[in-house]
Amino acid sequence: MPILNRAAELQNEVTEWRRHLHTKPELLFAVENTAAFVENKLREFGVDQIVTGLGRTGVVGLIKGKLGEGRTIGLRADMDALPMTETSGKPWASTVPGKMHACGHDGHTAMLLGAAKYLAETRNFKGAVAVIFQPAEEGGGGGNEMVKDGMMERFAIEEVYGMHNMPGMPLGRFGTRVGPIMASTDEFTITIDGRGGHAAQPHKTVDPIVIGSQIVNALQTIASRTVDPLASVVVSVTKFNAGFAHNIIPEQAVLAGTVRTLRPEVRDLAEARIKQISESLASAYGARVTISYGRNYPVTVNHRDETGHALAAASDIAGESKVSADLDPMMGGEDFSYMLLARPGAFIFIGNGDTAGLHNPAYDFNDEAIPHGISYWVKLAEMRLAA
Repeated sequence: MPILNRAAELQNEVTEWRRHLHTKPELLFAVENTAAFVENKLREFGVDQIVTGLGRTGVVGLIKGKLGEGRTIGLRADMDALPMTETSGKPWASTVPGKMHACGHDGHTAMLLGAAKYLAETRNFKGAVAVIFQPAEEGGGGGNEMVKDGMMERFAIEEVYGMHNMPGMPLGRFGTRVGPIMASTDEFTITIDGRGGHAAQPHKTVDPIVIGSQIVNALQTIASRTVDPLASVVVSVTKFNAGFAHNIIPEQAVLAGTVRTLRPEVRDLAEARIKQISESLASAYGARVTISYGRNYPVTVNHRDETGHALAAASDIAGESKVSADLDPMMGGEDFSYMLLARPGAFIFIGNGDTAGLHNPAYDFNDEAIPHGISYWVKLAEMRLAA
């Protein structure tokens, strides 16, 4: 069960688009040039309706089938890059200092554009396909902004699907699962106010560094002693800032980090325990503590029926032996989660081969994955919108 012939024919052209986008990465919502590139391509393809500025800089194109009226499904790609300096050494490496496509969103955008071109040429389906190009996946919540802008209602989208490349997964393979597939991504900051003084007289101080160290250690008990061992939680302290001299105990220490979970109830429990542990330890040592806890992307949860449709489309392209229906969940986050809260759908991974990992300065999207991704999108649309 091979990739579609037309998708293979489009590979060189779509690769050129992808590499062009790779040289000109843009961050968060400031993806005006990328969005303009997408809009121009959709116009070239003869897409029936194009709306820009959704979720601030998102683009949606509507392609109507030739087999009559029917439902609308959404296919989503992300457009933004990361604030990193590229070291891939590729001829098409980033030309913008401090910015690079280190997560493959250039590939996601290019593959969905290739699918849009194919679908606009053939229109072999009933109803309509909304191709969704989203800004600010990397921390800005662009998916949520597009949902809040009324995208689902405006285009009458009934189901929505997303796809992400996966380094280490062989080319031509796909994987997903029913239920939670990516984690919620919360952040916390703990500010400890003690009493500073001379390092030679610690008994006259309330040392926020000692207290902070105790808090860091105690937070690890959330995973080891608070949460069910069969559930998933990660509590990582990633910042510890305090002090400015060798012989001075500072007044203040600031800790910060992230919490990743796959269940809403575990998310609630982790937040509560971070506050309880921090407040109790600070009080025991005579310090004051201020805790800021921010909930970011929710858990990405695939719906059962739609996951079945995604697996069927992938299997039709790759063969069942190359499609995993029980891929292990990942503790990274994804703001496609907001779209899955708004409509039923599924998120699937496509193999990127033996490449550098995501968010690595040496990463580059594997262009050999392009015809597989285009074929998946086309097959999914035609299967879900069959006459």
